[in-house]
Amino acid sequence: MTETRARSVGNHIGGEVREAASGGWFENRSPTDGELLGLYARSGAEDVGRAVEKARAAFEGWRLYPAPKRGEILYRAGALMAERKEEFARAMSREMGKVLSEARGDVQEGIDMAFFAAGEGRRMLGDTVPAELPEKFAMSIRMPIGVVGLITPWNFPVAIPSWKSFPALVAGNTIVLKPAEDAPECARLFTQLLLDAGLPEGVFNTVFGLGEEAGAALVEHPGVAGVSFTGSTAVGVSIAREAHRTHKKVATEMGGKNAIILMDDADVDLAVEGAVWSAFGTAGQRCTAASRLIVHERVLDEFTEGLVRAANALKLGDPLDEGTDVGPLVNEEALRKVSGYVEVAKEEGATLLCGGERATEGDLSKGNFFRPTIWGGVDPGMRIAQEEIFGPAVCVIPVSSYEEAVRVNNGTPYGLSSAIYTRDVNTAFRAMRDLYTGINYVNAGTIGAEIQLPFGGTKATGGHREVGQQALDSFTEWKSIYVDYSGKLQKAQIDEV
Repeated sequence: MTETRARSVGNHIGGEVREAASGGWFENRSPTDGELLGLYARSGAEDVGRAVEKARAAFEGWRLYPAPKRGEILYRAGALMAERKEEFARAMSREMGKVLSEARGDVQEGIDMAFFAAGEGRRMLGDTVPAELPEKFAMSIRMPIGVVGLITPWNFPVAIPSWKSFPALVAGNTIVLKPAEDAPECARLFTQLLLDAGLPEGVFNTVFGLGEEAGAALVEHPGVAGVSFTGSTAVGVSIAREAHRTHKKVATEMGGKNAIILMDDADVDLAVEGAVWSAFGTAGQRCTAASRLIVHERVLDEFTEGLVRAANALKLGDPLDEGTDVGPLVNEEALRKVSGYVEVAKEEGATLLCGGERATEGDLSKGNFFRPTIWGGVDPGMRIAQEEIFGPAVCVIPVSSYEEAVRVNNGTPYGLSSAIYTRDVNTAFRAMRDLYTGINYVNAGTIGAEIQLPFGGTKATGGHREVGQQALDSFTEWKSIYVDYSGKLQKAQIDEV
């Protein structure tokens, strides 16, 4: 474990960098080799309260700032992010373990979202509709809700803050961000980016800290009008319950147990490529990762052999090395969780086809590396086929028909992403109709969503949508407006006598 002189990073509140009121700090360590990357303010309710106060003070001016001008700031933010793409990507790889090529993709999503949201500053569509009375005008517009609390995860430490922040800002809200403690440096870079783009002081504030301390305080604060959260279902449900209790607008994007269906007429080689990318990209630490492969029995052996061969060929290593395919898990807790599911699979009678252990040879012993893991002979009711593992582990479930495949796909508490491989256009269109997930791919894996369409899922995944035009829904309220220019009292829905 490498030790260096640690840099201390404070909160950014109202244009000032401040230590936590308690004077406490938490460590940010690399999951690759344990190197201490920095110390970050361990904030609590007092720090959150100060940030909310600054955000509330900035709200009046920001909501009245013309939306097209707000969009111009986001255009500048997108351009700056493009210039700083490599800096963001390398910081990401160091602190949370995403391989460099994927980290660059994460940043690109932020760039795309900046430009997309900026365009909404000149659109922000409402409705104009005919009124039922003469000389009366009817329309609807969006209103910002006020101070928004954003609680973001470590696995997409640039993309997801961008998904949330940019729509909220262009709509006229002010923000307090509580980033994940496993990726605080990306949040610091993100905050500085917005300030450099010209965002007024107090409009965007960042408070570092632990979820149960700073995150909980943000959800509970009476000055926060809305909360947007991405993370586990258990935490999301708790946040939603508290937000509803205090009449806050709330959006949660939570767990997934995503599946790829492989029909007997599919391109098996293409499906293997899609499955490997979906299951083991970001070491399986994506909410859209494929952790179930539902395979028609006629192609089961061919697909499984190709899958195991491809998984065994993946190179584990330093995520900053361009030749690395799979980086480390984010922390020791994640490593223990994935290891625990190996024992669960053994108890349930699944067949371990490859992986199933921590990688300890050479420099890999210094980090949280886990070998890509595949289980065969999995029954859809097993825990490994029902619970979100969030690691490089996938189970192969044999089926004998399209109808059975759909039942298995839909038979979990989650409903985020699904995919089907088939050459039959009729089967593809039936799958688009039948797969009960918020995202559906045909002849592609379960990852790779684009920002111009809504992102989110059904059931325990959450039901809210991020990105796309629908992203504005979490950060605005609708106002209906009626203008009567008749010069007399007109009574809607009242019969004339």
